[in-house]
Formats: sequence, structure tokens, C-alpha cells
Amino acid sequence: MVISEDARARIASEIAKYPVKRGALLPALHIVHEELGHVSTQTAVELAEIFEIRPGDVMEVVSFYNMFHATPQPRHHVHVCTNLSCSLRGSRELLRALESYLSVDDHGNTADGRIHLGHEECLGACAYAPMLRVGDVYHEDLDLEKAKRILDELD
Repeated sequence: MVISEDARARIASEIAKYPVKRGALLPALHIVHEELGHVSTQTAVELAEIFEIRPGDVMEVVSFYNMFHATPQPRHHVHVCTNLSCSLRGSRELLRALESYLSVDDHGNTADGRIHLGHEECLGACAYAPMLRVGDVYHEDLDLEKAKRILDELD
């Protein structure tokens, strides 16, 4: 059993809130993702049993949303904004310098698997460019030294 008893109890609590059991699938995926960091094939099988659906139905939802992952992920997801406003203020150069600083692989991951570095088209803070997001935390008005400090402070 991959899904813990605590997570199963939380999922049951979510299911009770919906008139149709399947309505709680997204909250259940959040619970599982919070606990395990990803939704594996075995996890999908267990969720499918809980929701009385096919494992493929679970994985369709996982693959549709970018907040869910089917494989283990680095602890920190760092995204540099690369829209026009940020690019004009040096974000693409910042991204390249951070890729070099972290020695990321072709998938944007560090060798120790701690950090994934990527880009996003717009983080919605054009007046504070260049910027990056670590998880849900935004860091604005960056230069390379500030960005390096932020990355160095990640656990």
C-alpha cells in the first residue's frame, strides 16, 4: 500500500463533501502529491480502487495538470520569467547564467536532484523584472548575485 492511512482518511473526508465520489479526485490527488511528491502508477491503482474508476482515468488527470507529476521530482522548482518585459530586463541572460551556475542537465535538473530550473512565459510581475519563482514564492528585481543567494539558501 503506497497511500498512507492518514492520507486515505483525508481522502475519505473529501469524498464526503461531494455528491459524486469522483468529484473529490482533484483534492485526493493534491493530498497524495503532498504526501508522496508524485503520483506513481501504483498510487494511481490505489486511487482508482478508492474512486471505483480505472487507473488510466487517474493518470489522465495527473497528465493534464502541471501541478501533478507522475515521477519523483526535485524538491525545489525554480522558474525564471521569460516574457517580453522580463527578457528586456535581462531574464534570459539570468536564466542562462543560473543554468551554468547550477550545472543543470538537459531536463533542467541539478545533479543532486534538489533543484529543477526552468522558465515560464509570464509570472505577472512585469514592473519588477527580472524575476523568478521558487515554488509559490516570487523573487523580484533580481540580478545574478541576488538570484544565486536565493538558490544557495534552498535546503
